Amino acid sequence: MKEAAELKDPTDHYHAQPLEDNLFEWHFTVRGPPDSDFDGGVYHGRIVLPPEYPMKPPSIILLTANGRFEVGKKICLSISGHHPETWQPSWSIRTALLAIIGFMPTKGEGAIGSLDYTPEERRALAKKSQDFCCEGCGSTMKDVLLPLKSGSDSSKADQEAKELARQISFKAEVNSSGKTIAESDLNHSFSLNDLQDNIPTTFQDATASTSYGVQNPSGASLQQPVQPVAKNTSMSPRQRRAQQQSQRRSSTSPDVIQGQQPRDNHTDHGGSAVLIVILTLALAALIFRRIYLANEYIFDFEL
Repeated sequence: MKEAAELKDPTDHYHAQPLEDNLFEWHFTVRGPPDSDFDGGVYHGRIVLPPEYPMKPPSIILLTANGRFEVGKKICLSISGHHPETWQPSWSIRTALLAIIGFMPTKGEGAIGSLDYTPEERRALAKKSQDFCCEGCGSTMKDVLLPLKSGSDSSKADQEAKELARQISFKAEVNSSGKTIAESDLNHSFSLNDLQDNIPTTFQDATASTSYGVQNPSGASLQQPVQPVAKNTSMSPRQRRAQQQSQRRSSTSPDVIQGQQPRDNHTDHGGSAVLIVILTLALAALIFRRIYLANEYIFDFEL
């Protein structure tokens, strides 16, 4: 309602008002940009606001044949409902009207609702547009806008429309390129994961066998036999990783740990024997020294 009050009075370039029975449907009229194929044309259309407006963008539909946008179809602009990712809640219906004026001379490039008529066809449609009358709101194109002035206000509105279209178009290109980069990074990381999952299982089995092979004191190998891995191309990367982890856990089973215990016990007994010998020698040295000191004291006492 605030925007309706601001746009109540028409200008020489645009005018928009909601329908009396529906505040979410607006009818607008814009003048074709000067020095273009649309110069002299007056174009009418609809703006349908979503219930979440201004958090979500409106849908824009042209009702006047113009040669740039299809009639009766939601057009694809960076400020319309086809691109909610580029919409900003600070924009308004006036912003949408200026964007339509600014985008009219640009190329369609296959966008939804875009047309690429020849300059002659667009000029002919521009002259014919002045006779259009809207059945929905009853507006006639001959008197809906103020007469075009050649003052500074008119040129200022034209410049504002061109600058707005340039900024919105640039923002759309930046967002599109950023999305492409993000998708490229995602695909690159996915390729690395696939490369890690496709490491030959023979190399992994050989590594596991070398790591967990243990010999007993008699020289016999206590290596736990490793089950051969059958390469199944139908298995997903997650299933292959789970199978490899289960094989590694089976290689460290209690049987292998028990096979390692005799060698560890033998090493512990040898260290204990050496420690006992050292303590015995130390104790013998202390006893010998005590006896020697006692005999020397007795000899001195007798003298």
